[in-house]
Amino acid sequence: MSRPVSQAAAARLADHSADARMAVLAAAAIVVGTGGALGAWLLLKLIALATNLFWFGRISAASAEIVDADVGLAVVAIPVIGSLIIGLMARFGSEKIRGHGIPEAIEAILYGESRLSLRVAVLKPISSAISIGSGGPFGAEGPIIMTGGAIGSLFAQCFRLSAAERKTLLVAGAAAGMTGIFGTPVAALLLAIEVLLFEWKPRSFVPVVVAALVAFGWRPWLLGAGPLFPVAAAAMPPLGTVLALGLVLGMVVGLEAALLSALLYRIEDFFHRLPIHWMWWPAIGAVAVGLGGLVDAHVLGAGYANIDSLLQGSLTLRVVLALLVVKAVVWLIALGSGTSGGVLAPLLILGGALGYMFGSFLPGSPGFWAMIGMAAIMSGAMRAPLTGALFAAELTGRFDALPVTIAAATGAYAVSVLVMRRSILTEKIARRGRHILQEYTVDPLDFLQAGDVMTAAPETLDAAMPAGDAIAFFTERATHRSYPVVDAEGRLCGLMSRSDALRWQTDGVDYRLPLGELLSDASQPAAFADTPIGSVADLMIETGIGRIPIVESGGGRVVGILSRHDLLKARSMRRREELLRLRKPSTTV
Repeated sequence: MSRPVSQAAAARLADHSADARMAVLAAAAIVVGTGGALGAWLLLKLIALATNLFWFGRISAASAEIVDADVGLAVVAIPVIGSLIIGLMARFGSEKIRGHGIPEAIEAILYGESRLSLRVAVLKPISSAISIGSGGPFGAEGPIIMTGGAIGSLFAQCFRLSAAERKTLLVAGAAAGMTGIFGTPVAALLLAIEVLLFEWKPRSFVPVVVAALVAFGWRPWLLGAGPLFPVAAAAMPPLGTVLALGLVLGMVVGLEAALLSALLYRIEDFFHRLPIHWMWWPAIGAVAVGLGGLVDAHVLGAGYANIDSLLQGSLTLRVVLALLVVKAVVWLIALGSGTSGGVLAPLLILGGALGYMFGSFLPGSPGFWAMIGMAAIMSGAMRAPLTGALFAAELTGRFDALPVTIAAATGAYAVSVLVMRRSILTEKIARRGRHILQEYTVDPLDFLQAGDVMTAAPETLDAAMPAGDAIAFFTERATHRSYPVVDAEGRLCGLMSRSDALRWQTDGVDYRLPLGELLSDASQPAAFADTPIGSVADLMIETGIGRIPIVESGGGRVVGILSRHDLLKARSMRRREELLRLRKPSTTV
């Protein structure tokens, strides 16, 4: 009989394996973090190159603003040309470059074994640069998350790592890319935890931190140091008042996030009903982008200058209102058309604009409330409250406002959960028939023990029973597929199943032989009462045996049996904890 698995032994094996993998992945994360930082630098250079080429007719990677271009009515044609190129790249290159990147990364993690191709790693930044450079109202964060993730995934594939290890490096690359673009390593880490990892383990947490810090270390050499949108600290009104106002503003912005998500997917549905190939949809959406550019050129491109102006509080209410309405229209239509680009920068503008408008009537600077609105909309739209709160603080350097950004992010998150079934990210995946749960819980299989759910004092067969009697038992009276076979002291000798009875009949086994002799050479897995039921479930998978005997530690006497059906008891216990309320106060001390 094989040696039963104890809780301590299972824990030691798991800890040793996890420690080794964590060390290997942390070392790999240094390379992936460097790749993510370089990918961010390259993406920004490509965007600048595309902007110069489309709007100024020059080949240059120097920073340029679309609002400085004077192209007349060509402002309508340029986004269409760029979108036509993207449609061709998606159809004949890779369809995965469509969309804003983060849902595609989530889907690859959960359903694609974290495999991203070299083609995606190359085409995604190029297509996004063309999209943003030709006037697409998107940011660079979604594309760099996809690109950085592809770098991590490809590195893992080169060394033939497991799907779980590929996931860790994919997310590490995504966090590194986001850190490279925005200089927000803590927010990038929290985004990884809240949106991408779907677990909280040292094996994944440590490598992601390493990659983000490596990218942050490279950033001063590649893109410059300090916050991307530094805002001078100013005295805030009394904290109690600001916290309450931040919570209320967050709730209002949460409604804005829900409205934007609903409109986005209605527009996407409209495009899906068009009787033409999806390759042409981005060009159709780009017509709206060009018309929006005629109204106000500030809505074109990534709009980082708009974010800065909102945070500095240097805009009039009329300009902010125009920016809010026109930016929302062109962004929703363009993104709904399936072109390539990110959601974060547009969301920051829209949430910041609404916060700015409210801030004009609240105590403090409108720019301060624009920052609060940015934290709230990121939380509400992406269902990432900690990311939203920390991102706004890191992006501006206003860590003194962190309590207010947390209040606003919480308010937006609460409203979003109440009025939206899914986030703006996971809704896209759900429309492909896949359900995503973003709530983290501890799996009952990981903390309950076999003794908590096993069937105690199970029916057994005597090792001295003749084979013929055992076969007759299975033919006439057996209610289970298998039974533990025990000796006179109740110690486990093996497990006899219905298939054993059929095999012995076919093989012509001597029916007078006792079960103990027939099973003496059989290797029977078993477990102790303190073995985590997750380890027992793994044992079932490895052996194909659906009923595992539970034995005493030391003596080997059978005290219970754990079946697949018993594993469902863990689910039932968790469900009772969630739903069952006491009818009267407990008197337990």
